[in-house]
Amino acid sequence: MTHYAVLGAGVTGVTTAYSLAKRGFDVTVYDRNRYAAMETSFANGGQMSASNAETWTQWSTVMKGLKWMLKPDAPLSVNPSPSWHKISWMLEFLGSIPRYRSNTIATTRMAIAAREGMKEMADRAGLDFDFSPAGILHFYEKPGDLAHARKVNEMLAAGGLDRRELSPEEVRQIEPTLQGDICGGFWTDSDSTGDIHKFSVGLAQWLKGQGVNFRYDTIVRDIRPDADGVRVIAGDYVLYDGVVVCAGFHSRDIAAKLGDRVNVYPVKGYSITVDMKDAESQKAAPTVSLLDDRAKIVTSRLGDGRLRVAGTAEFNGINRDIRFDRVAPLVRWVADHFPGVSTETCVPWAGLRPMMPDMMPRVAPGRKAGVYYNTGHGHLGWTLSAATAEAIAARIAADEAPTTAKSQGAVLKMA
Repeated sequence: MTHYAVLGAGVTGVTTAYSLAKRGFDVTVYDRNRYAAMETSFANGGQMSASNAETWTQWSTVMKGLKWMLKPDAPLSVNPSPSWHKISWMLEFLGSIPRYRSNTIATTRMAIAAREGMKEMADRAGLDFDFSPAGILHFYEKPGDLAHARKVNEMLAAGGLDRRELSPEEVRQIEPTLQGDICGGFWTDSDSTGDIHKFSVGLAQWLKGQGVNFRYDTIVRDIRPDADGVRVIAGDYVLYDGVVVCAGFHSRDIAAKLGDRVNVYPVKGYSITVDMKDAESQKAAPTVSLLDDRAKIVTSRLGDGRLRVAGTAEFNGINRDIRFDRVAPLVRWVADHFPGVSTETCVPWAGLRPMMPDMMPRVAPGRKAGVYYNTGHGHLGWTLSAATAEAIAARIAADEAPTTAKSQGAVLKMA
């Protein structure tokens, strides 16, 4: 049986393991943590949102970044200390601006394609991850922001997404608990939410029962392609037929060892999980998922008792510090828009999103035979992972067709 290693047990790694195992591959997943989904896939905003497929590669993002550089609580924060990695990434970001429209449309299509894959995985594995098909509501407080949203909606529609514009009254009908001076919104009833950590851990546990091997608490010290495959060195030496790199921001260093350049940058995002212990808070909290485009803040209701609020982007290298001045705006946002929700108990979190300069995930083979990448999803890993996992597994199956054909019996175990 053809044996592949998957590096990384976040949502991208476990979905890739699923898609490979479904096609009859023997799969071993490596992760440096003791459990699955302990880094970027731990506490994100929870949205599976084709409606948030707009890429950031536009001049307005650059201008906002410059304006906010000295404002510590701004949605976008850039540490001015120079590094070659940051400079090269930002230069490539600028070079990607002409592809803003085409990349937004392509991302929309990927996000829509991912929905069926995610449903298949959840249904087959019987996962409980606080899934809600309640839809996502974008709301706007400034007419200029709403006007920009109309232009974005044209690109999303070109990618196949159906969503409709709302009046202020319709926004309040969909989410009557929302407070603020609302001038309009957009509603996407086909979007959904869920707990990425519960999904990833549950899928990993199920895959283990299907014969997928997980090597947790294991650091890959080196990786070497050779004529017979790819050798993974992590205390021992194991020769695999191939490897899929799904290692988040670590993918850049791993790719360099494999002779490839994957210029992911660790863009830090923050979240708070509001523990709503009292009935009053639960009643006052939103039931649909929200996106405040001006503040760049998203919310997801995770069951009755938890409200996940996430946002901000921080360019500060490999830095996992949870800064009060970055968390405080999230807490304040809840108090402003949902004053009946108690924020007495909020669990803060920060994760490093692996972001490519053009905002497009790297889903492709490397230069050496047997080397593949499924990484660089940025803030849309939860939204896109099921589609990119299928894409890379299909490519590997095509490349390995003669070998895979001999081992299709393994597929029956997962049916």
